[in-house]
Amino acid sequence: MRIALLGGTGDIGEGLALRWAHDTDHTIVIGSRNEEKAQQRAEDYRETLDERDKSYDIEGTRNAAATEGADVVVVSVPPEYATDTVGAVTDALDDDAVLVSPAVRMNRDGAGFHYDQPELGSVAEEIAAVAPEQIPVVGAFQNVAAGALTNLDGDLSADIVVTGDDDEAKQTVTHLAEEIVGIRALDGGPLATSALVESVTPLLINLAMNNDGMHDLGVRFQ
Repeated sequence: MRIALLGGTGDIGEGLALRWAHDTDHTIVIGSRNEEKAQQRAEDYRETLDERDKSYDIEGTRNAAATEGADVVVVSVPPEYATDTVGAVTDALDDDAVLVSPAVRMNRDGAGFHYDQPELGSVAEEIAAVAPEQIPVVGAFQNVAAGALTNLDGDLSADIVVTGDDDEAKQTVTHLAEEIVGIRALDGGPLATSALVESVTPLLINLAMNNDGMHDLGVRFQ
């Protein structure tokens, strides 16, 4: 499978790229608006994996080129750029591609982080509003800490809530998530429930900030 990470040079993009490259044999394509930056970060990820004697298939290129031929396209850019990024790669999307939204809109004040809910309900729904009608959008990976993914020496134990309106697309993302060792994927319902998932992220960050030993906090449902 070919997985494109648009904005794959950022924190969550790095974590997913490293974990999928480390734990699977999928082709991982790092996308960026700047091709040179994408290529450099792909090289950085290759060096990290070389240290662990892992085989991998990672490349870096511009977002549109990364999208071409991708089975799954993860919109791992900051939330304020998500819709513009999807709009810019629309023509490059295959008809059977799946878009994945891990982004969460937040703001911060003296009390900590707060969920900044978009007018359309969630970032996932914002992406769906600009994506081609035939392209399913799935919300996932909003509640897993990028640092936990990036730390390949750490053991993951996290649940990922998957939301979406297309059952086949949700199954694809569920399978991809569970190929990362230590992750369990749970069906969170339709895309309209994505706001519930996204709203948990600022709570996790606040807990990590205010409690010792909770760095890179995730969730596990029992």
